Amino acid sequence: MIGEIPGVAAGQSFVSRRLAHEAGVHRPLQAGICGTKATGAESIVVSGGYKDDEDYGDVIVYTGHGGRDSSGNQVSDQSLDDPGNAALVTSCLRGLPVRVIRGKHSGSPFAPSSGYRYDGLYRVASYGSKLGIDGFLIWQFRMEAYADTPMPELSQGQMLPDLTGHEPVAPAGAEEPERVTSTVQRIIRNSAVKNAVKAWHQDQCQTCGTRIEVLGGFYSEGAHIQALGRPHNGPDRTDNVLCLCPNCHVMLDVGAIVLTDDLVVLKNGEPVGPLRTHPKHSISIECVRSHRERWRR
Repeated sequence: MIGEIPGVAAGQSFVSRRLAHEAGVHRPLQAGICGTKATGAESIVVSGGYKDDEDYGDVIVYTGHGGRDSSGNQVSDQSLDDPGNAALVTSCLRGLPVRVIRGKHSGSPFAPSSGYRYDGLYRVASYGSKLGIDGFLIWQFRMEAYADTPMPELSQGQMLPDLTGHEPVAPAGAEEPERVTSTVQRIIRNSAVKNAVKAWHQDQCQTCGTRIEVLGGFYSEGAHIQALGRPHNGPDRTDNVLCLCPNCHVMLDVGAIVLTDDLVVLKNGEPVGPLRTHPKHSISIECVRSHRERWRR
């Protein structure tokens, strides 16, 4: 399950990994990353297993899996082909939330004093490789808490880590608790709808044909034709979503790209060709018309 587990709130403690497993918060009893390349990462455990990890509370620099010996030393290079690392890449490219569980250890002022603690949803903001402390290639993932994820408490007697040389961390939001759950559910639901469209088109832009290859996969964006929310009130369905490259997404959002009723792409009023389609992906002409009327010249 991607996202929140019903009945489990951020800050809930677990005496053991077994109890976290039984609650569904982190299913593996040993692995630190739960997930696959196909589905993305469900959850990670931050428990001091990798000496290159950095924990700043609402930002975690998380070291990927692989290459360690039984003593916890890095003895070989890590690979993005490792299932856990590939899962985190998928979460980054698809914008999927990841559950973060912290375990007791001395390397983080935010670690619990005992056992394990579920600390809410984080997003994989970016990833990259470097030579780790032990001299081998490691992959690291920058995890950022969502605005409605509460900041974890400092362990007793601990001081805030020194952020000198690191990017400023955005302050946590102050939304009312009633809005937290709906926001999380909206993120998860939108991701599923968009990711279905992107999978059908294999991340190829429907308007210009661009397919952006990045380390670990391909990148595209799911763009709503008729915008969600007031005053547009577009539906959150696959027939209101296009698979676009970032440039075409921006042009759609500002009306530089519109579609005709027969799905011809117009850029700045000029036809440039038919919209790329897929048999499983129908397009709502009602949404197309609503978007075109909004940007009528």
